[in-house]
Amino acid sequence: MPPRNPRRLFKPLMFTVGFTGCSFGAAAILQYESVKSRLESLLEESESEKMEKFQTHDTAYWHNWWNQLTDFQRQVILLMSLVDDMWSGLSEGQKVATGIIAVNAAVLCCWRIPSLQRTMFKYFTTNPASKTRCMPMLLSSFSHYSIVHMVVNMYVLWTFSTTIVSILGREQFLAMYTSAGVISTMVSYVCKTATGRLHPSLGASGAIMSVLAAVCTKMPEAKLAIALLPMFSLTAGNALKLLVAMDTAGLVLRFRMFDHAAHLGGALFGVWYVAYGQELIWKSREPLVKFWHDLRRGMSGSSGEPRDGGQKGGGGKGGGQA
Repeated sequence: MPPRNPRRLFKPLMFTVGFTGCSFGAAAILQYESVKSRLESLLEESESEKMEKFQTHDTAYWHNWWNQLTDFQRQVILLMSLVDDMWSGLSEGQKVATGIIAVNAAVLCCWRIPSLQRTMFKYFTTNPASKTRCMPMLLSSFSHYSIVHMVVNMYVLWTFSTTIVSILGREQFLAMYTSAGVISTMVSYVCKTATGRLHPSLGASGAIMSVLAAVCTKMPEAKLAIALLPMFSLTAGNALKLLVAMDTAGLVLRFRMFDHAAHLGGALFGVWYVAYGQELIWKSREPLVKFWHDLRRGMSGSSGEPRDGGQKGGGGKGGGQA
């Protein structure tokens, strides 16, 4: 099959549609489970607080226990306590960003292992002319060969992580981020196939652009400072227009330093999602969550546990939305 044959895009298109639907569906279920888990934890904490009122704390016991530890054990405990304090001081968005940064750093290290080069090129770079076209659409969004490239992308992610997660929530953000990586690659595939410039690409830039575009669309009047020129600032709306104009120019002029089509695809998806997609996709998740709630309740009933709806007057609606 010729490399520029548009039929090569059918499987990636189906993968894009399927993955996006599955990612948001999984995010809705994970949010339900997360809320359920937090409620159970609050109940357990309340019970434990009641029990502690009837218990005495022997400080001498803990003092003796500490004195029996070796210096190394004490240092380990102090280090763990410091790490825990630092982690607790992060916002929810920064915690999510830390996980994404860790995955990107691990993939970057894999690029430095000679025996993995063939696998890395096959699964962690995207090219519509490649035999493997679907899984790299996701995996390449966590792949950087250049340290500078990764640092710049992760710096932008870290900068906007608190805001975007406060707007969308952790689960919805992860669904949007991974979907944006796949969708931006699909846009790149289309442009490369149309122009015949079938070179490989990698990097999280498409997903990062969706985050930046979503925040700038939601908060267009917010002031943004340029990283290396903090004395200059511009509104988020103007910054987004400038970035889109630059990538459009790069796409028209066929610059190859960056995958401008992927940047534009990610940016357009970010704008569309906060403007329309959130209403169409995320706020329509209640039937799926209700189905999952009823499924879990049915599984609990079949395992011998009492079902919520099994008692008279026991709330037949089941409260599906988390």
